[in-house]
Amino acid sequence: MTGKSAAKVAVVGAGPGGLAAAMLLAAKGYEVEVFEKQETVGGRSGELRLGEYRFDRGATFLMMPHLLEELFALAGRSLHSYISMKKLNPLYSLHFGDTVFRPSTDQKQTAAEIERLFPGNGAGYRRFMADEDDKFARVMPLLQRPFQSPADYLKRDVLHALPKLHAADTVYRRLSKYFDDERLRYAFTFQAKYLGMSPWECPGTFTILSYLEHRYGLYHPVGGINKVLQAMADVIKEHGGSIRTSSPVGRILVKNRQASGLLLENGEKVQADYVVLGADFGTAVTRLFEPGVLKKYTPAKMARKRYSCSTAMLYLGVDGTVDLGHHSVHFSGDYRRNVDEITRQGVLSADPSIYIHNPSVIDDTLAPAGKSSLYVLMPVPNLQAGIDWQQEGPAVRAQMMERLERIPQLAGLSSRLEESQFFSPLDWRDHLDVYNGATFNLAHNLGQMMYLRPHNTFQEVSGIWLVGGGTHPGSGLPTIFESAKISARLLEEHDRAARSRSVAVAGAAGSGVPL
Repeated sequence: MTGKSAAKVAVVGAGPGGLAAAMLLAAKGYEVEVFEKQETVGGRSGELRLGEYRFDRGATFLMMPHLLEELFALAGRSLHSYISMKKLNPLYSLHFGDTVFRPSTDQKQTAAEIERLFPGNGAGYRRFMADEDDKFARVMPLLQRPFQSPADYLKRDVLHALPKLHAADTVYRRLSKYFDDERLRYAFTFQAKYLGMSPWECPGTFTILSYLEHRYGLYHPVGGINKVLQAMADVIKEHGGSIRTSSPVGRILVKNRQASGLLLENGEKVQADYVVLGADFGTAVTRLFEPGVLKKYTPAKMARKRYSCSTAMLYLGVDGTVDLGHHSVHFSGDYRRNVDEITRQGVLSADPSIYIHNPSVIDDTLAPAGKSSLYVLMPVPNLQAGIDWQQEGPAVRAQMMERLERIPQLAGLSSRLEESQFFSPLDWRDHLDVYNGATFNLAHNLGQMMYLRPHNTFQEVSGIWLVGGGTHPGSGLPTIFESAKISARLLEEHDRAARSRSVAVAGAAGSGVPL
């Protein structure tokens, strides 16, 4: 499309997907208006402030920054005009009791570290990286285009990728072919948690997650990942778009099975030619449509789908520095049991694994001088498990603090706290509208991937495109940004075709040709 489009696009939700799509469409000349319930942009990846301390609310791992660079370039901007990036070395520290593994993108160095800590496994690491390099080259094209009909499975890129997809295998079994030490298997399978799944159930396709970290590295945007989303909001405004925070959407208006705009909770009606739906998918389809409008995604059908796990969070403002790396994962003594309790049994673990984000070690913008903003995440069952978080929340918070205090670098942490907030699965649902508190959205089992995942072009109501973790290609920031690229492209193609038809009809009418 060239030139300006008069079409109005209403975007529901200023999370990563909604902002990315709005940025692309605003750059194309669409009249874009974003509506966000919260006071700030970013959704579950927005900024949290506690006194003088700042935190990323959700996502803290940023990989494949070249995808972000491409996204900003498509909007006529340079990412680096807005964001300063720091590459992490090592990637993270993985703690298995007294054994600490610190991998990096230097494959020679990481192979040597593996041999030192897990003798005999260095060759398996090199084989894994080589095999995954080939696999990723085949899989990546599938993450950059839509799957909207069964015929999409017969396209050449799928047939090329199929022998390497390992979709019928599991992440854990795949890694067991390369490593014989359980701790090392866990070091390359814990990334299944980014999808909120167990590596013993997650399709083997997703071994590419650990590969991507080791191949492309991890980055920290100064100020946190939320700064990337704020930069997107700036670009939207620079292109003439608008963002209305504290503006919750009550309904998507539908006429003759065609979206016609939005009804805000304050009663205001917003007319639009198209809608981009960036809200949490489960919440959106069960709340934002009049009863009876949707057939495939009714509340009853949504309740039967599979969802990711949730997370219990602690955001801590700490007096003094913390002698831990930027990312550290502290594994349960029985990791498999811990994962099974979260994903299958739906119970709280007595011996949980925890992840600690300590960005103040490299970023002095997040806390007062000499102090630290500490983010602690513990995977827990989602709300389908029926845990009473109003009752259990205080005990879980105490358990998390006790677990932290057992880490030598955090001994005496409780006495150093200046700010503290606990966030439970109930809070994810009630404060950020995350369906079932499933922080990582719909699960990525075989029945909910590619064509079987909600399509980028919404199937039930015309004029709606989906972005975010609840549509193809899935959850995680890189794939959410790809969903925005796909959906913005599909919307533009649809709009171009609609305008061509309109011109043809007008021309036929003007020439006296019978319609």
